[in-house]
Amino acid sequence: QGQLAESGGGLVQAGESLRLSCAASGRTFRGRTMGWFRQAPGKEREFVAAINGSGVRKDYADFVKGRFTISRDILKNTVALQMNNLKPEDTAVYYCAAKAANNKGYDAWGQGTQVTVSS
Repeated sequence: QGQLAESGGGLVQAGESLRLSCAASGRTFRGRTMGWFRQAPGKEREFVAAINGSGVRKDYADFVKGRFTISRDILKNTVALQMNNLKPEDTAVYYCAAKAANNKGYDAWGQGTQVTVSS
């Protein structure tokens, strides 16, 4: 139930930063693990980062290398991904997702926002 909508993507040069935001509507995703994924043309969708319901625990893909930070605002019902020192290989469509209540998988997805990093 509910919908997710990403925003904040754009075209930047290598080394620059972007902040993606994921807004939930229709219902709150409080208490659910939220994640960011990305997919480049011809590539499989890959995990980027996740944050648990309380916002205390976070997981990151190895390729983030400390560059990205995931956070959530319970009152605003939003999840953000701060991306610093972007690299051309970060170019992809970034998706926000919510994990199912049983924590077995992600069952709600946004439509994605394009991030393009030029060298």
